[in-house]
Amino acid sequence: MAKHPIFAANKINIARAALGATVLAAAFTAHVTGAASAATDKQPVASKAEQAGIKAAATDKTKINVTAAQVLALAKSQVGTSENAAGGGTKYQQWYANSQRAAETIARDGGSRAHYLNAAWCAMFVSWVGEQTGARPQVGWDAWTVAHAKWFKANNRFGTDVRPGAVVFFSWNGSKDISDIKHVGFVVKDNQDGTISTIEGNTGNGKVEERTRPKSQVVGYGYPEYAA
Repeated sequence: MAKHPIFAANKINIARAALGATVLAAAFTAHVTGAASAATDKQPVASKAEQAGIKAAATDKTKINVTAAQVLALAKSQVGTSENAAGGGTKYQQWYANSQRAAETIARDGGSRAHYLNAAWCAMFVSWVGEQTGARPQVGWDAWTVAHAKWFKANNRFGTDVRPGAVVFFSWNGSKDISDIKHVGFVVKDNQDGTISTIEGNTGNGKVEERTRPKSQVVGYGYPEYAA
């Protein structure tokens, strides 16, 4: 699968990722700006408006009418969807590139809308599922896995318990540092044998697939607040 940061092929962004928050914070002080510095954990990824919106949704239960089962059903219906030879062509990338959120993450990370069309899309898949089910305020939306995880953490909804419908963040080297996150998907269930069942985008040969993952590769879980 493609590597993060989201524009791995963009030399400017590779340099930014390597230099970490020292460079990016100077340009975008209102955002969490890099994965390389532990200092970024002290800065919320979500804007004040985003945090207010998520807290309002959590307070007003009438706004939360999507269940974990509904989110997982839509995610499962996408299994088999594949990217093209250039690493793009999915509806998830196309949707994100044209979204309001793309303008915000371009301001944070650099690049352009066109870059998203062939960028790593695991987080875009998760975001798309949230959008299509009406659970976006609970699931969040981003194209960068690290920023997506920090959004959950900023809203006190990040932890280590396995829950169906949770957004799971992976680091292949077993790190538990949010800055080392490389991939994201949805939890289907805890297999009670040291593994979890998941649905993920941009995995295997660039497809949406059902996978079994060892818990040792999990950095943590984001918890959307679902309807009962």
